[in-house]
Amino acid sequence: MLHVRIRAAVHGDLVALVNSLGQEPYFRERLASQREKHGVLLVAWDGFTPIGDVYLWLDPAEEPEVRERLPGVPLLTHLEVAPEHRNQRIGTRLMGAAERRLRELGHDRVALGVDPRNRRVWPLYRRLGYVEWPHPPVPTTRRIYLPGGRVEQVPDVCRILVKDLREPRAGEG
Repeated sequence: MLHVRIRAAVHGDLVALVNSLGQEPYFRERLASQREKHGVLLVAWDGFTPIGDVYLWLDPAEEPEVRERLPGVPLLTHLEVAPEHRNQRIGTRLMGAAERRLRELGHDRVALGVDPRNRRVWPLYRRLGYVEWPHPPVPTTRRIYLPGGRVEQVPDVCRILVKDLREPRAGEG
């Protein structure tokens, strides 16, 4: 039985993150960004083992269309759950923790980009209340973290989903 806890990563978690989830350059980048207050790396742990993560991107979006249409709106990026722990609601818990943290930081909306071919995640995002924005998909760059520390940047496109984080008032939704 899993006893999952979710918390912000600290630099000392790097070895465990890499041992469990790989992607050393990614985790080094995110931890450095977090130290600079550009975001928050939330990690789901089963005991002392990382089993999933999501990054709260607090800087302006890299894509001009997103910056223009969603100014000041943080992004959730890189939601992942280790394959052997999928379909156990860990992604849902990570998303909930991310949304709570963003509310605590004073944000009332959040956005995320989804590869149109990644059909596996659509039911999760719909169930959590994310809706696609009324604009075309956005050209972006996907980073692929390769063994040996190399990072490849590949042109990509994302559909943008947005969620209102404000708590419904009595009598609403």
